Amino acid sequence: MLNLYNNAFYAVNEKKKLSAEGYEPVVIVNTKKIGNKVEIKVKDNGNGIPQNVIDKIFQPFFTTKPTGVGTGLGLSLSYDIIKAHGGDIRAANAEDGGAVFTLYLPA
Repeated sequence: MLNLYNNAFYAVNEKKKLSAEGYEPVVIVNTKKIGNKVEIKVKDNGNGIPQNVIDKIFQPFFTTKPTGVGTGLGLSLSYDIIKAHGGDIRAANAEDGGAVFTLYLPA
């Protein structure tokens, strides 16, 4: 969860640096129980995930951050931990901008 929060905060902070006045950074976390699973959504209103890299973001050492800022291990380790606990994680661009990560874990 910490990796997802850090990435969301980084994304909204970067957008804040580049945006015109009036942009308000937002990170939202929602949880709900669906059957025998728990769904956790982490959504931000940053710049989103470039479509050409969305399938690569869970690969080890892949990062969209500048050199020296990210190691490319955060989402990869998160993915492995979630899978080891019988869960799943998905990434997508939010319809209204930004990114949304959805986790499913056994209840």
